[in-house]
Amino acid sequence: MFGIVRPCTHRLTDGLKTEWMAHLCGLCLALRSDHGQFARVVTNYDGLIVSVLTEAQTARPAGPLRRKAGPCPLRAMRTAPVAQGEGARLAAAVSLVLASAKVRDHVADRDGLLARRPVAAAARKVARNWARAGARTGRELGFDTAVLVDAVDRQTGIEALAGPGTPLLVVTEPTETATAAAFAHTAVLAGRPQNIAPLAEAGGLFGRLAHLLDAVEDRETDTLSGAWNPLTATGTSLAEARRLADDALHGIRLALRDAEFADDKLLHVLLAHELRRSVDRAFGSAACSHQGHGSMPPQGNPYGSGPGGGSPGQAGPYGSYDPYGGGRGAPGGPGGPVGPPPQFGGGPHRPAPRGFWAGCAAFIGLCCTCKLCCAEEYEGPWSRKKREGCCRDCDCCSCDGCDCCCPCDG
Repeated sequence: MFGIVRPCTHRLTDGLKTEWMAHLCGLCLALRSDHGQFARVVTNYDGLIVSVLTEAQTARPAGPLRRKAGPCPLRAMRTAPVAQGEGARLAAAVSLVLASAKVRDHVADRDGLLARRPVAAAARKVARNWARAGARTGRELGFDTAVLVDAVDRQTGIEALAGPGTPLLVVTEPTETATAAAFAHTAVLAGRPQNIAPLAEAGGLFGRLAHLLDAVEDRETDTLSGAWNPLTATGTSLAEARRLADDALHGIRLALRDAEFADDKLLHVLLAHELRRSVDRAFGSAACSHQGHGSMPPQGNPYGSGPGGGSPGQAGPYGSYDPYGGGRGAPGGPGGPVGPPPQFGGGPHRPAPRGFWAGCAAFIGLCCTCKLCCAEEYEGPWSRKKREGCCRDCDCCSCDGCDCCCPCDG
């Protein structure tokens, strides 16, 4: 599993933790049900955001949102309620198509074992099958996955032409386009056409953030291995990357203010709090992502007043309080974040990433030993980055005495 949104259990009440796991398991089981057991290797933390978004907008579904799943090694052989329906299936389709494109990219680069013709041929076949399967599910849901494939194809050409002085946002644009399309289609599935525009904006900024953080985390390793990295190739400093990341965070919160939700407690935790923590982690900030923000009123729309809830004069956590102040795209103003300034710099050198098939083998090993679920820390199967088990007891930050009393804690 991979992704930038990895919730801290201090931020999740027991109910929200159960909800998050329901969406994670729902994505995994949707992949298995529609596309076979092997497709479950593309399960990822960020993909489940699509499922969470769809459910957050659904006022009253025609059928049940949950079903009981059987025992699974990742849940220590326990049963659990899991998400089902169109949101989980859309998340599965998006994950498959993007994973297919990533496999094709590795084959083209002749990474590791993929330099051997028989292995490359097998990988190309897997990629074709995943692309067709994802496209088939997308069609059933009214979503054209061609926009995802086109974005990935354009990414290769943009990277080939990028050099010093190229704006970093030119490089992140294809990722932004792909995630914007996926986020926007959740509004179609939920029957809220008024949410299409704000969710497309939030999705584009989420894609920008994912691309930025991946580049920051890989920068040191890519430099040592000679691999292509967006920051190095365009000559972008870490300070500028941090500014763009903070701007994207602020824009996501403002875009979500304009959307209407039926129940967005989990969504608020993931996109308003955990994204900030992901940025802090990538850039090496010492402060906990949700510490020192003061008290936030629990009433109203958690993204501020507007269509999503609360009267015009009623402030949600980002109404009278705004961690940045100022307007959209203008972070840093009165009432800005408190605490020490971010500390830039990479961590210790990581081993080189594994190839596709070696990563699959490592993933299976992590599944069988329950490390993905229960380990304090484990090595990502493909990236070899340090990860945290999704059901661990979180020791990542000192949250005792945190004053934040926004709706997601209730």
